Amino acid sequence: MNYFAHPTAIIDENCTIGDETKIWHFSHIMSGCIIGMKCNIGQNVVVSPGVILGNNVKVQNNVSIYEGVICEDFVFLGPSMVFTNIINPRSQVVRKNEYKKTIVRKGASIGANATIICGNEIGEYAFIGAGAVVSKPVPPYALVFGNPARQMGWMSEFGCKLEFDDHGFATCSESGEKYQLSGNKVTKVTEVK
Repeated sequence: MNYFAHPTAIIDENCTIGDETKIWHFSHIMSGCIIGMKCNIGQNVVVSPGVILGNNVKVQNNVSIYEGVICEDFVFLGPSMVFTNIINPRSQVVRKNEYKKTIVRKGASIGANATIICGNEIGEYAFIGAGAVVSKPVPPYALVFGNPARQMGWMSEFGCKLEFDDHGFATCSESGEKYQLSGNKVTKVTEVK
């Protein structure tokens, strides 16, 4: 065992947990899930069967990650954020064969108490504000918040809001990263031309 699990955590058989991952108080890691290296699984987290978490994923307290969710490397899941996996749940109707896949791409951040409706993709380095309700796909680098979530800008990989000039270029003031906006697509560039 090359990971840390608090004594109160429940780790089922037949799950894969990467080296240097930390699993904290009262969390339940269920059979059939895959957790990458150097992840941090906070207190009172459930990771369901079939879930895939990449490397360096940070899961804050009170998050349930249901079957159908895939998080790539360096994803941040804020405290008490919510994933769903069925569009039309009813207690009396069994719909386990209708789970929808939700993909959170590399480097994306989801704020505290946000809700991600299943079947959507959160693009690379997208930033979902606290309390947002995401009901449609989010483009890479997009900043969205509100209910329903609406795009309100763009974010850098470093995590600063991007302000594009008239030529479609922006620089992150904290890191010096440079970006270009073309249509509704942001790309990271090495230099501004």
